[in-house]
Amino acid sequence: MGLATVHHPGYTIDLPDTHPFPMRKFRVLREQLAAAPYARVAEWLQPEPVDLALLTRVHTPEYIDAFLNGRTERAAQRRTGFQWSEDLVARVRLETGGTVRTVQAALECGMALNTAGGTHHAHADAGSGYCLINDIAVAAVHALASGWARRILVVDLDVHQGDGTAGLLRDESAVFTFSMHARTNFPARKRASDLDIALDKGVADGEYMDTLERTLPRLLSQVRPELVIYDAGVDVHAQDRLGHLNLSDAGITRRDTYVLQTCRESGIPVAGVIGGGYDRDIDALAHRHALLFHAAQGVWHAS
Repeated sequence: MGLATVHHPGYTIDLPDTHPFPMRKFRVLREQLAAAPYARVAEWLQPEPVDLALLTRVHTPEYIDAFLNGRTERAAQRRTGFQWSEDLVARVRLETGGTVRTVQAALECGMALNTAGGTHHAHADAGSGYCLINDIAVAAVHALASGWARRILVVDLDVHQGDGTAGLLRDESAVFTFSMHARTNFPARKRASDLDIALDKGVADGEYMDTLERTLPRLLSQVRPELVIYDAGVDVHAQDRLGHLNLSDAGITRRDTYVLQTCRESGIPVAGVIGGGYDRDIDALAHRHALLFHAAQGVWHAS
């Protein structure tokens, strides 16, 4: 079996050229991975839209009903950064279904990656920051309810704190949430994860990795998860327009390799999602996201 990689063409929908969210990155990422050596090791999986019953395990029925049926108020739409459309609903359901499929595949073969996902700012009753449904929380709760795993660790290394995930999973004792992020970045109001590490503005490769290497092994030993869900946001990059950290391509590769390899060597299945990344140069941005997949390729071959 190859390295399970989840993708759907529906991850990309049409947005106005002036829209600040880089929607085309999902399509370009898939194209880059198809043209690279990664394609020879990947087993491409296409997800189904998430079952609606899974959404109300973490989101309120009122919020889900309003979102699915186009009754989200305009102020709430502005908070998410997206204008409601049927295409947007279909895309979000596919992305969330993709993360659920990624978790399932990771538990089957040890490692799996989604070419989307990481919508960690979505709350129980509201979307925020380009996040409408919290795919991480939905997938984690579904894995527990299905008996796929009894203990889960969320490793969120997006530059922004995973406030939605922290809030949604706060009372779920079987999930431990860890977020390492830029202290001064969005959201202004953080919600406490089980462990938060706030980094000062401008932290670069060396200090970042020193912190991660001191933390992750201890967490794996303490939490003893049967699954790690890894949010590999690339908005930690020095050139990202919404990030306050200073990682290089090499630093992101080192980070991703370390997380995947450490989990693999510990015998813990890991499901990766791409998280945030914001650059008007879509090819450069997709390349940064592709670093996760190439890191996984190396870890997969070595194991």
